[in-house]
Amino acid sequence: MNPLTMNSAALCSVVHIPDVQNSTDTRHLSINKVGIRGIRYPIKVSDRSGSEHHTIATFNMYVNLPHNLKGTHMSRFVEILNVPGRKVSVDSFNDMLIEMTDRLESNTGQIEMTFTYFVTKAAPISGVKSLMDYEVHFIGEIRDGKPSVNIKVVVPVTSLCPCSKKISKYGAHNQRSHVTINVRVDRVVWIEELVDMVEKEASCQLYGLLKRPDEKYVTEHAYDNPKFVEDMVRDIATKLNQDERVAAYSVESENFESIHNHSAYAMIEHERYIVDKEE
Repeated sequence: MNPLTMNSAALCSVVHIPDVQNSTDTRHLSINKVGIRGIRYPIKVSDRSGSEHHTIATFNMYVNLPHNLKGTHMSRFVEILNVPGRKVSVDSFNDMLIEMTDRLESNTGQIEMTFTYFVTKAAPISGVKSLMDYEVHFIGEIRDGKPSVNIKVVVPVTSLCPCSKKISKYGAHNQRSHVTINVRVDRVVWIEELVDMVEKEASCQLYGLLKRPDEKYVTEHAYDNPKFVEDMVRDIATKLNQDERVAAYSVESENFESIHNHSAYAMIEHERYIVDKEE
């Protein structure tokens, strides 16, 4: 019989594809995380001005698997990403988590999304504009239907050593530092807000392009604002403690020392606990 002349009912009866993933597993071992890793997909990221940033993100997506099922449906992870025009924000990331666990019929799931975020910055004196890149992670988890999202941003800055400035007749050693700020948020917190917070507490922020007057400014500005690695994390943590949108955070600073072959490092982490008082 020519397959082209077969009706749909006859074709379905001939072409039966077993669903192996849904078969029973007899080893009685549940799996904490099963899914896909390292899949790259284009995304649109909303910023605080209402504009969109187009970039490429790398996703890791997982759900838990009950002990009685042999496997999960890997293709459904990709289908979740394959939504035309999807914009990424804290709210939409929560929606993605819920959709994933619903479609994979799981009560626990995680999505990790990593991408490069570009910000247009003007040099402090000349005003010449250039792009500055930041590494951003959205880390979402859902348990028993309750989603939570962390935003993690790596912000490169300049730090100048207060001790070097104090003991030297002239000059002071400085270095490039990476400050990593990781916040679990209850409401929308924009990527630019976290970047601004870090850059304001550094000895000086970085720029993609500087002219000579700008270079003079950033050198002198850093000299006027010396910061130990301990100062950096404490000053940023103080700001985070004042932000009611932040439920928990960690802030790390790694200073790539210019006079040592090792880094200086400091970290503070904090979580707010809400205690309901019984009347």
